[in-house]
Amino acid sequence: MELRHLRYFIAVAEELHFSKAAEKLHIAQPPLSQQIQQLEAELGVKLFDRKTKRQVQLTEAGKVFLQEAYQLLEQLETAVALTQRTGRGETGKLRIGFTSLVIYDLLPLILRKFREQFLEVEIELLELTTSQQEEALRDSLIQVGFAHPPLEDDTLSYECIHKETLVVALSSTHSLTQKDYISVRSLLNESLIMFPRYLAPGLYDRIMSLFHQANFSPNITQEAIQMQTIIGLVSAEMGVAITPSSLQNLQRSGVVYRPILEEVPLIETAIIWQQDCLTPIVENFLKCTQEFI
Repeated sequence: MELRHLRYFIAVAEELHFSKAAEKLHIAQPPLSQQIQQLEAELGVKLFDRKTKRQVQLTEAGKVFLQEAYQLLEQLETAVALTQRTGRGETGKLRIGFTSLVIYDLLPLILRKFREQFLEVEIELLELTTSQQEEALRDSLIQVGFAHPPLEDDTLSYECIHKETLVVALSSTHSLTQKDYISVRSLLNESLIMFPRYLAPGLYDRIMSLFHQANFSPNITQEAIQMQTIIGLVSAEMGVAITPSSLQNLQRSGVVYRPILEEVPLIETAIIWQQDCLTPIVENFLKCTQEFI
């Protein structure tokens, strides 16, 4: 039994007339009759009662088979449509890695835009450090990530989509809040709150480079993993912090931000992926990020 047998049968069952069904199918009537006879022979039952050579009626078995044939074709159409949507990257699952930094600015905008265009794509978010994202990409645990170059794995593809500067986070009661710009040298005797280097080596080294250029080492008195925890400690007057400027979007009472007087390195956020593991969904997601570059 082939798909055409079902289509031919349905046409005859709906028209109850071989000539009209053949015209509907754009084939000659004799081949149509032969196909129906083959179908009946394979099933071992009569599907039609022939009133005349051309006009017919469905048998009881034929009525049952018609309903099943409708369901089979509907299932086939559903399978074809789902396959086509999957091939176009319109449905499926996308696993995204991200650092805590991008959640305050960039990531929500990109996710909102992507979901507007691809409602049927299921998104799974995993908060990971840059190095963890590199490993997760290699192990196929995520398909795309938002990380901060430089990357350790030079086999990964990446594109910088955002650059931002560094600012000083201060308690609102700190005397330095009276200044419009903060010199790095003015932080010489301040307690610095930082994250461990292994979480984001590139960002950590860029922050440390500011102090090296000012010819002193900072007094790191507290370490915290989450950026919001660092800002919370600043609010509690436990010290000051140097953070990417996007963290200003984290509204926290008792904390103010000031730009740095000296020239500061730009902090890059890049979208990273494995070029040899591209899928239609990943390609669509990469296209969606282009307008945010």
